[in-house]
Amino acid sequence: MRWAGKASSDAMPDRQVAGASDAPVVGETATNAEARHIAGRRSTLVSVVVNVALTAAQGVVGVLAGSQALIADAMHSLSDLISDFVVLFAGHHSHKDADTDHPYGHQRFETAASLALGALLLAVGVGMLWSAVGKIQHPEGVQPVKLVALWMALVALAGKELLFRYMLHVAERVRSSMLVANAWHARSDAASSLVVALGIGGNLLGYHVLDPVAAIVVGLMVAKMGLQFGWNALGDLMDRAADDETVANLRDVMLATPGVLGLHDLKTRKMGDMVLVDVHLEIQADLTVEAGHAIATEARRRAMQRDDVLNVMTHVDPVRVAARPTAAPDLAPAPGMSEMS
Repeated sequence: MRWAGKASSDAMPDRQVAGASDAPVVGETATNAEARHIAGRRSTLVSVVVNVALTAAQGVVGVLAGSQALIADAMHSLSDLISDFVVLFAGHHSHKDADTDHPYGHQRFETAASLALGALLLAVGVGMLWSAVGKIQHPEGVQPVKLVALWMALVALAGKELLFRYMLHVAERVRSSMLVANAWHARSDAASSLVVALGIGGNLLGYHVLDPVAAIVVGLMVAKMGLQFGWNALGDLMDRAADDETVANLRDVMLATPGVLGLHDLKTRKMGDMVLVDVHLEIQADLTVEAGHAIATEARRRAMQRDDVLNVMTHVDPVRVAARPTAAPDLAPAPGMSEMS
């Protein structure tokens, strides 16, 4: 039996990683879905505890000390707390197995959560700007703050920086863009707390307007980060391709498969933190269907060894080699067979 333009589309296998345990090991890269879920949930719960404490402390001290900047920072911490619950909700749903309605799984739930986080940050940032600008327009109403506000800002700065480093470490280990976004959200809080501390310090030195100015800077930082997260998530929801390095690696891996003479129409699209791949493989035309299918299956298996590849859909294009293969073989379609594009 000879090739007749047969397409190969293997079903999605159960993804298993050799040696992977149910929970991630410190210092190693967690690659299986269960490890990602456990690590993500743990880091988010830590963030919840920290943000509950900071929101309450900054809010109370900000009101008692009369600091607009510290109150703005408390609102920023509150937005973190809300985003943590969004992450927990999304992590629970994206962890579900593929089903009839979602044959490729629920990974895009994470992307949708990142979009929601972006919208939340943008709204919080605009609210901060509105309030702080109102204060500056009426500077006579800006009062000197109390010293305790400065100490509170410094404590918040240290706590948020430590939280950022912990969350980013976990996010990079489990390779989750949603957790990376949440970690950098914590870093934005650390940066905003630094600005708040400087503004409060200036207020204590007699430059009272610096307190609402610091609140404006915090608002701009939050709004900018919200736009970035929202735009990136929107790109993924619109089937943005994987990065050039990933595509080049996939091409090299499949071209290295014995029997694969070439490939074309290699297309990728993001699915949460995973990648879906479509590719046309060029295989010698006079092979049997069984032999050609085995080659395509092996090329797919090699591509699927990447931790971030969710599925590979292959189509086999039979070709005849017009001359002895070289580094760049002259490939021509077999007689009577059209090469699909």
